[in-house]
Amino acid sequence: MASHQSAASRAHREAGEKLAEKAQWARAEQEFQQASRLAPKDGLVWLQLARVQWLAGRGEAAAQSARRSVELLPDNPLAYRVLDGMLKQLGQHQTAVEVLERVASDHQSEELLLMRAGSLFALGRHQEVVTTCLQVLGRNPKNPLGHYHLGRALKALKMDDQSAISFETAVLTDQTPEGGVRHLALPMLVLQLAAAADWGKLKQYWSQLLDVVEHGDVNAVASIAPFTLLAQASTPEQQLRVGRLHTQARSRDLPALPPVDERRPGRLRIGWLSSDFHRHATVVLLTELLELLDRERFEIFLYCHSVEDGSEAQRRIRAAGDHFRDVRRLSDPEVAQLMRADGIDIAVDLKGHTEGSRMQILAARPAPVQLSYLGYPGSTGADFLDYVVGDPIVTPLGHAPHYSERIAQLPQSYQPNDSRRAVPPRHARAEHGLPDDAVVLCCFNQTYKISEAQVDLWARVMREASRPTVLWLLNWSPSASRHLTAAFQARGVDAARLYFSPLVSPEDNLARLQCADLFLDTYPCNAHTTASEALWAGVPVLTVAGESFASRVAASLLNACGLSRFVCVDPQSYVQRAIALIDQPGELASAQQHLRERRHVLPLFDSRRYARDFEALLERIWARQDAGLPPDHLAAAQTEVLTGAVA
Repeated sequence: MASHQSAASRAHREAGEKLAEKAQWARAEQEFQQASRLAPKDGLVWLQLARVQWLAGRGEAAAQSARRSVELLPDNPLAYRVLDGMLKQLGQHQTAVEVLERVASDHQSEELLLMRAGSLFALGRHQEVVTTCLQVLGRNPKNPLGHYHLGRALKALKMDDQSAISFETAVLTDQTPEGGVRHLALPMLVLQLAAAADWGKLKQYWSQLLDVVEHGDVNAVASIAPFTLLAQASTPEQQLRVGRLHTQARSRDLPALPPVDERRPGRLRIGWLSSDFHRHATVVLLTELLELLDRERFEIFLYCHSVEDGSEAQRRIRAAGDHFRDVRRLSDPEVAQLMRADGIDIAVDLKGHTEGSRMQILAARPAPVQLSYLGYPGSTGADFLDYVVGDPIVTPLGHAPHYSERIAQLPQSYQPNDSRRAVPPRHARAEHGLPDDAVVLCCFNQTYKISEAQVDLWARVMREASRPTVLWLLNWSPSASRHLTAAFQARGVDAARLYFSPLVSPEDNLARLQCADLFLDTYPCNAHTTASEALWAGVPVLTVAGESFASRVAASLLNACGLSRFVCVDPQSYVQRAIALIDQPGELASAQQHLRERRHVLPLFDSRRYARDFEALLERIWARQDAGLPPDHLAAAQTEVLTGAVA
C-alpha cells in the first residue's frame, strides 16, 4: 500500500512539474495537492506546491504550504528561503521573525540569522538588527552579507560614518567570483559616501561601480540599484542599461495575466500604485490632482502598500480616491489579479526604482496601458510600462532613445502641486542665526546631491560676489556638515559664512525658506519637490539643465513659473549668473515679488489647469489603445517651452 501511494504521489508530482513548465499554475496546484495528500510527509512536495500556489496568486495558501515544508525539512535552507521570501512580500515580517526564532539555537545558521535581520529591519527594529548582525560576525567576521545588513541598520540609526564602514567592509570581504553581495553593497556605499560628502573615497568606489555598469555581466549589473546613478556623473545610456537589467531581474518570475477580452463599460478606471500614500513628498504633490480629476470621466483606485502613520496627509490622499485597496499583505500576483478584477484601464506606477517600490507587479500586465509617473525622474527600463509622463523640458522627444517607455508630455511642467498649501508667516532671520545685512544663498537639497564640483562653484560665487553672502544648508548628518565645512574652508570661504539648520516639519520649512534670497540648485541631480517648495515660498531657484530627467526638473519648474532666465546652460554661466543676481539685487527682488504676487496663477501652481491637462493626456493615451494602436510618443498639445537655456 505504501509503495502504491509513493508511486501515485510521484506521478502527480511529475504531472505538476510538467504543468508548471507550461505556466498552468492552477492545474499544477491540483496535481501537487494530490501528491501532498498521498505523501503528506514529503517536504519537497509541499515546497513545490507552495511555489505554484504563489504563482497562481494564492499568497496565503502558498505561505502555509511553505511553512509545512519547513516543519518537514528543518535542515533545508531552501525551505526557509522560500518561506521567508513569501512572508516578507506578504508583509508578515513579525511572523517571519517568529518562525526563525523557533529554530533551535544549534540550528541557527548564519543564513537564518540574516533572514531574521531582514525581517527585523522591515519592522523598524534596527537596534535588534545590529545585535543579530554582530552575532553573525562574531562567528564569521568575513561574512559580507552580515556587514551589508549591519550597514543598512546603522544607516537607519543615523550612524552614517559607521554605516559607510560596514558597506565598505561588505564590498571588500565578498571575494566570490559572482560578487553578489559586493554588487548590492557597492551602490549603498556610493550613496552613503555621497551623503557624507566624503568625496575622496566616493571617487574610488564610484569608479568601481561604473566599471561594473560598463563591463559587468548581466547578473552583476542587475544587482545595482538604478537610483544610485541619478545623482552622480553617469550617462543616460548607463542609466537605461542598469534600469532595464534590474527590472528584468525583479520581474522575471511574475506570470503574465491573459489579455483583457473586453473592457467593462463606464468611466476610465485609473489605478495608482505606491508605498508613499502617507506623509511623503509624493503625496504633497499628488493629492490635489486626484481631488480635482473629473469624476464623470475618471474613477480612481489607490493600491496602497504604505506604512500607517495616521497623518492628515494620509487621510486626505485616501479620501481623494474613489476606491482604496490596502495591498500590504497581498503577493505581487494577487495585487495584479485584484487590479485586473477592478477593471483598471490605465495603471500608474508612482515609485519606479525608489525605496519600497513594487513596480514589478505591473509586469503581470494587469492593465491594458501602464505609466511611469512622478516618483522616479528617469527611465525605469521596464518593458511593461508603456509611457513615462513628462513635459517638453524634462523629457524632450529628442531624448526618446534614452527611454524604454514612450514619452507622454504635459504642456507645462510634469510636476503637480497643491495650491491649497498655506504659506505660513515668514520667520525672522534671527530665529535661524542668519544675518540681516548679507545675501542669504541656500540649498536645502540632501547632501548626496552636493558634489565636490558643486562646492567649487558655490565657493567661487561667495568669493567673487561684491556683496556679502552666506550659504544656508541643512544639517543632514554631523559628518556631512563637517566635511562640507572643511571643503569650503579649503576653497577660501570662512566657516562663519556657513549656516546649518536642522530638519523641521514642512510647514516650518516653508516659513523659514522665506528668509533666503536665492536657492542655488545642484547638478546633475536637481532639487525636485524641494525646488517647488522654494518657489512656492517666493524664493527663486538658479539651476543648470543637463541631459537627464533628474538634471532638468528645476528648469521645468522655473519655466512653469515664468522664470526661464534662471536656467543656465553650463556651470560657468551658473557662476556668472549667481554673481550678477547678488551684485545687482533689483532683478532678484523682482523675481521674488513675481513669485509672491502671482503664486496662484502661475502654471506650476495652477492645480485646476494641471488637472485638465492631465485628463486630456490620459484621454489621448487611452484613445490610441481604444483604436487598437500601439503606444507612441505624445508631444505636448500646446507648449510654452523655455527658450535659449534648454535645448
